[in-house]
Amino acid sequence: MSRRRDTAGLLLRGWHLAARLPEPVVRAAMHVAADVAWARRGSGVRRLEANIARARPLATPRELRRLSRAGMRTYLRYYAEAFTLTRLPWQRVEARVRAEGLQEVRALVDAGTSLVLALSHQGNWDLAGAWATRAIAPVLTVAERLRPAEVFDEFLRLREGIGLRILPLDDGGDVFRELVRAVRGGGLLVPLLADRDLTARGVEVDLFGERARVAAGPAALAVTTGAPLLPVTVQHERLRGARRRAAGSRWGILVRFHPPVAVPEGLDRPAQVVAASQAWVDVLARDIAADPTHWHMLQRVFVADLDPTRYAATARGGTEATA
Repeated sequence: MSRRRDTAGLLLRGWHLAARLPEPVVRAAMHVAADVAWARRGSGVRRLEANIARARPLATPRELRRLSRAGMRTYLRYYAEAFTLTRLPWQRVEARVRAEGLQEVRALVDAGTSLVLALSHQGNWDLAGAWATRAIAPVLTVAERLRPAEVFDEFLRLREGIGLRILPLDDGGDVFRELVRAVRGGGLLVPLLADRDLTARGVEVDLFGERARVAAGPAALAVTTGAPLLPVTVQHERLRGARRRAAGSRWGILVRFHPPVAVPEGLDRPAQVVAASQAWVDVLARDIAADPTHWHMLQRVFVADLDPTRYAATARGGTEATA
C-alpha cells in the first residue's frame, strides 16, 4: 500500500506541476519518462510487451521491443495530454480530432437515439470525450474508483472539467441501472472502456486466438435497452500543415466509429451478451493488430496470465481476477 501511495503521490505532484508548464515541455518530459520506463523494463513494460506479442504473434523479439517502446511513448503521451487538457481552447480540441463514421453516428443521435460505445484503452479517450460531448452529443461514462482516492478525485475533476458526466464504478448494481435509465432517455453517447474486466462480472471472449476477460457492460447495456452498440477505436496520429498549426501540437487522434454490431435474436440474455461482446472485440482486435502501439494494456487481460485460484473464484462469481 505504501508503494502505491508513493506512486500516486508522484503522479499527483507531476500533474500539478504540469498544469503550470507549457504543453511542449510536458510532452517532452513524458517522452523522456517513457523511454526511461521502457529501458528499466519493469512489470508494466513486460506485461505490455507480452500483450503486444498476442496481437503480433509473428513478431521477432527485436520487433516486439520496438513496438513496446513505441507503446510506452503513446501511453505517456496520453498522460501528457491529460495533464494539460482542461486548459485547451475548443478550437485546438477540434483541430486535434479527426473522426471516421461520423455521419451515421450523428444521424442516430439526431433521431433521439442513445449510442453505447465499446472502447479499448487506446490513444487518448479523454480527448475524444472532450471533443464528442460538444461535437456530437452529451457524453456519459463510468470511471474505475482508483486507489488512493486522491488519484480518482483528480481524474474525476479532469473529466468533469472537459464536460463529461461520470458515474463512479462501484461493486453494486446502481451504476448499471442509472446507465439504463439514461440510455432510454435518448440522445446520449455512452462510451465504456471494456477491454479489461474490472467487476468480476465480465465475460470470456476470444482475443487474438486466446481466451480473455472483458467487461460485460457495453453488450449488457445494449441488450437491455436495445440501443445500438458501436465499437470505437482511438489512435494517435501525427499532424502536419494547417491542422498542426490549428491544433498547436504535432499529435492528434483519429476516432473511428465502426458500424453497430448485431445482437443475435433467439438466444437468452446471457448468450446475447457473450455474442455481442465477442462481436465488438473482433472489430477492435483488428484495429489493435494493425498497430498495437496505441493499445495501452499494461495489465493482465488474457486468462492464461491470471492467477488460477483467483480466476476460479471469479468464474464462480467470486473476487476480481484481473489484478
